[in-house]
Amino acid sequence: MFKKLATALVIASAVTTVQLPFSFDVQAAEAKQEKKKRPTQLVGPSVGKKVQKAFELYTADDIDGALVLLLDIEASKPYDKAYVARMIAVMYATKGNQEEKAISYLKQAVEPDILNEGDHGESIKLLADLQMQTKKYQEALKNYEAWMEFTGKEDSQTYVKIAQAYYELRRLDKMIEPADKAIALFGDKPSQNPYILKLTSYYERKMYKDGVKVLETVLQIFPENKQWWTQLGMFYLLVEDYPKALSTLDMAYKQGYLEKESELKTLASLYQSNGVPFKAAKLLEKHIASGDIKRDDQTLSTLANAFHAAQNISTAAKYYGEVAKLTNEAQHWRKQGMLLKQSEQFKKAIVALNKALDKGVNNKGRIYMSLAESHFYLGQYKQAHAEITRAMKDPKSRKAARGWKSFIEETAQRKGVAI
Repeated sequence: MFKKLATALVIASAVTTVQLPFSFDVQAAEAKQEKKKRPTQLVGPSVGKKVQKAFELYTADDIDGALVLLLDIEASKPYDKAYVARMIAVMYATKGNQEEKAISYLKQAVEPDILNEGDHGESIKLLADLQMQTKKYQEALKNYEAWMEFTGKEDSQTYVKIAQAYYELRRLDKMIEPADKAIALFGDKPSQNPYILKLTSYYERKMYKDGVKVLETVLQIFPENKQWWTQLGMFYLLVEDYPKALSTLDMAYKQGYLEKESELKTLASLYQSNGVPFKAAKLLEKHIASGDIKRDDQTLSTLANAFHAAQNISTAAKYYGEVAKLTNEAQHWRKQGMLLKQSEQFKKAIVALNKALDKGVNNKGRIYMSLAESHFYLGQYKQAHAEITRAMKDPKSRKAARGWKSFIEETAQRKGVAI
């Protein structure tokens, strides 16, 4: 039952494998960079003048004017071509909604591998970011790898993007390592994003116990975030650890973190299943009254059951009556009548039990027996005798009714009442 109550988390797509160097050897990268040490280059004077003018327009927020100048440049040297292509790409990226053009020019800038070291590294990373934005996740992964190999650097946000790319490619198992790398690199300024990615991976692979470990950790780091409380409670339900689910959601409720109807109902169900039905009843009663939980026959029936389990008979009878009025079903009139009789509200019990009969209740013999008892305790011996006589016609209640019949007759005779 509880597994149906515990859900969440999204998205789709599938593709092939990409291997990334997550155990990155920084020393090897540094050695490679030493070998690859490139001299600083400058654009030629003619191209340089036009680039300078374009940059002035760019800083004045005239991006379109800057683009006109840059697109008109006919560079002949490979370095000049790569440099101009990079500037055009940056302009298109800045404008927005021009990602495809920016990607095309960035590829022209990066492929010759001749830009100055800083520009080349930044261009690779920007290319990867734009490919992520345009859902070219496979290519983005390759370029994040290329950026790490070229610069010898790694950072938390890049690993978050790598994990996200694997998610989009439905390589859910590959998400964990980059997410862990991101967590480590965030250090003493943690972010929730890599934890969300790890949790998504485990949830979608139905690895709920691993998901619990993630949530237990993240809740200690971000205790003020109510979503982690509710999600941990739901994950405890998924692994069928109901006591922990109850304690977690109970603490969340006391902090005011449970707001959704489904969350409140789940907590009430946990109270009842863990042997504290009165808490379940009071919780439901409070939030039905406030409108947080819809007042319908199902919730009122659950509320009545909770009060019944808590042995609060009169209140349970009251709510069964409300359910009966909403549904006009025999079973609810019967439940109300039986509980009213149990709480010695015999007149009200007779009304409810007769409504149950009118609506076609099953096991009529038992209803007749209860009516006979109610009339008897009200001193209405003639009516009690009539009902017990009806009860005797039902094979299921005949034996018990026979004993009651004799008792009613003897009592009526002793009281001088003709039946």
